[in-house]
Amino acid sequence: MTSQVTMDCARPLHSLLRAGLMALIPVALLGCAALPWQQEGDESEHGDPDVGLGEYAGVELDTSSPVLDTTAHLNWQDHADHLLDEDGELREPADVWERIRRGWGMEGVVNSRVEPQLRWHERNPAYMDRVATRAEPFLAYILDEIEERGLPTELALLPIVESAYDPFAYSHGRAAGMWQFIPSTGRHFGLKQNWWYDGRRDFIASTDAALTYMENLAERFDGDWELALAAYNAGGGNVSRAIRRNRQQSRDLDYWSLRLPRETMHYVPKMMALREVIENPEKYGVSLRPIDNEPRIAVVELDGQLDLALAAELAEMDIDEVYRLNAGFNRWATDPDGPHRLVVPIDRKKALKSGLADLDPEERISWHRHEIQPGESLNVIARRYNITVEMLQDVNELRDNVIRTGDHLLVPQAMASADAYSGSVSQRLERIQNTQRGNRERVNYQVQPGDSFWSIAQQYNVNVRQLAQWNGMAPGDTLRVGQSLTVWVDDPALAQAGNRLRSGPADRERQVNYQVRSGDSLARIASRFGVSVNDLLRWNSLSADDYLQPGQKLTIIVDVTNTSGS
Repeated sequence: MTSQVTMDCARPLHSLLRAGLMALIPVALLGCAALPWQQEGDESEHGDPDVGLGEYAGVELDTSSPVLDTTAHLNWQDHADHLLDEDGELREPADVWERIRRGWGMEGVVNSRVEPQLRWHERNPAYMDRVATRAEPFLAYILDEIEERGLPTELALLPIVESAYDPFAYSHGRAAGMWQFIPSTGRHFGLKQNWWYDGRRDFIASTDAALTYMENLAERFDGDWELALAAYNAGGGNVSRAIRRNRQQSRDLDYWSLRLPRETMHYVPKMMALREVIENPEKYGVSLRPIDNEPRIAVVELDGQLDLALAAELAEMDIDEVYRLNAGFNRWATDPDGPHRLVVPIDRKKALKSGLADLDPEERISWHRHEIQPGESLNVIARRYNITVEMLQDVNELRDNVIRTGDHLLVPQAMASADAYSGSVSQRLERIQNTQRGNRERVNYQVQPGDSFWSIAQQYNVNVRQLAQWNGMAPGDTLRVGQSLTVWVDDPALAQAGNRLRSGPADRERQVNYQVRSGDSLARIASRFGVSVNDLLRWNSLSADDYLQPGQKLTIIVDVTNTSGS
C-alpha cells in the first residue's frame, strides 16, 4: 500500500474530474513536493539499465551540462475543458494515447538532459509505430491495472524504456521480460521461475509485480516518482546513498541534482521524452498510430495443465501467437503447478472456453506408456520426453530414482512435434520471405556479429529498403545475430555461394553483449547463460587456447526459455 502522499500525487486527471475537483488540481500537484528522504539500506539492482529501447538506448547525454529549464507542458485547466462533452460529462477517451494523457501524474520536464532524447525521436519518427504494434495487446490491460491502483499513467511507458514492450527481452544482466526483472528481484515480488515457467515474462504476473515495486519505491521516496523511477533502474540503495551525499554537501535532493550511475542519469530523461512526445506528437514529427481504447485480450482460467498446441487448436489460433501472449511458459505445456490460465485475443475467448468445456480432462495432456530399457535412468527418460525428473516421479508415485528394466512409466507427451512449440517466425513472415521476387534467386542468410541491413545489402548488391521489405521489417529495425534473412539476388552464382543458412533461431532467442569480468572463464560464462563453450567460441571467433581479458566484449545467443531459475 502506498502512502497517502503517493496516492494523491498519482491520482489521474479523469478521477479528479469525476469528483468535481478541477479547482484543486494545482493544490494536488503542489502536494507532490518531496519530504525528507528515508535513509534505507542497499537492495539488489532491478535489472540491466541499458537494455531498453534497442537503438534508442544508445542516445548519449552530456550529464555535466547544467539543467536549462524545467517546465510543466500541460495546462491542466485547458486540458480538462476538451475532455467534457456538451453536457459537461466526461467523454470516453478516443484511444489509449488520450487515456494515457488524461492520467498523467508527474510534472512534464524538458531540460538539457531530456532534449537529446527528444531529438532522437525527431530523427526516428517511425520508432513509436513499431513500439505501438508490439504494445497494442497489452496497453489497455496495463492501464486498467495502473488506474485501479491510482498510479500515474506514465508508468505505462516504463516497458518502452525497459524492453520496447518485448515480453521475450533478455539482458546481459539476466533481466527478463517487458518489465526487465532480474531473478532475485523477481522472486522477491513473487515471480516464480522454474523449468516450466518464468513469471518475469508473464505479462500479467510481471505487471502486477512491477506496479507493486513502483508503489513501494514511491512510498520509500515520499511520493517522488522521478526518484522512484531512478530506483527502479538502479536500486533504492543507490538512490538513497546519492541523496545522503547531496544532503551532506548541502545540495538539492531532487533527481536532477543527484549523481547516479550513468545508465540512471539517462533513465528518467528517456521517460520524460516519451511523455513529451505522446503529449505533443506533432511538435516532434511523430504520428502516433491510433490504438482503440478497448480490451484486446482476455484471460481464460484453466483447471490444470494444458498442452499449448491443443490450446491453439481449440482457440483457432497460431501457436506463435499463443506464446507471444503467454511468454512465461517455457515448454510445450503450461506449468503443472500453475498459473492455470491462458491469455488469448478477446475474440478467441469464447472458442477456447467452449473447446475446454467439451474436452475430457484426460485429453488436456497426452500420455505415453514407456517401457524402461536396459541402461535407462529417470534423467535419460526425462530428457527424451522433454519433461522433468520431478514430474516423472510425481506422475508415477516414485519416492526415489530407482527404476527397473521392463517396468513401465506413464509419461506426459506433447501432442505436436517439437518444431510446433518453438515460438519461431510466424507463418505470415514465412509467406513474405517465400514470395518469389521476379526472376531473382533466393539466398538464406544468417545475421553475423557486426552485420547491418546496409552491409548485407552491399554484400549482395541489393537495395536496403527492399532487403528489409523482403523480411517484413523496416530499414531502421535492429538485427539479431543468428537471425534468418531472405535475400533475393540477380546473380545465380552469388545465390549459390551465399546460401549459408544453418538453422534460424526461435523468436525467443536474444543476442546478449557481455563484458568479461575479472575471474571469468569461458566455462563460467557458458554456465551463467546456459550455453555451450563451443558456441561461445564459434560466436566470437575464438579458439579454446585464447585467454579472456577483463573488459573484452563477447556476443552470446541466449534462449530465454532456458534461463529460468539459473
